[in-house]
Amino acid sequence: MARRHVLYIERGGLPDRAAHQKAIDATKIGVALDHDYAPFAVEGYLPCTFDGEDAGFDIRFSERDPAAPLSPSLAEAIGGRDAQIAIKWSSDPREKIAALAFSAALAVDFGAVVHDPDADKIIAADALLKQAKAALEEL
Repeated sequence: MARRHVLYIERGGLPDRAAHQKAIDATKIGVALDHDYAPFAVEGYLPCTFDGEDAGFDIRFSERDPAAPLSPSLAEAIGGRDAQIAIKWSSDPREKIAALAFSAALAVDFGAVVHDPDADKIIAADALLKQAKAALEEL
């Protein structure tokens, strides 16, 4: 069963690979981004490793459509963030760990808002980290 969420962030605030990796390292989850990762340059599968094993996930960058209908609470939370990143992973716990660590780092250090479109709710950064650490238990 595939899982997904969408991040909203200011495009100018998107970190390069080194800064994003440093933020992921601070989570102490052990995920490494592919060395060729660059925001908006990568489309589709993003190779990552977790504990030396493949842990990639699907990633899609786009400009946020300001005319797209949003719930009032989501619109307020997003504010002026002009970019969105759709993240999707499979049932593999390694993919889940990598996707959640990637997203949590953006939320904690770079002001991203993470939204679960299926439940139409915002996911707090600490909740993402808890989910990633819970997925560690599945291994």
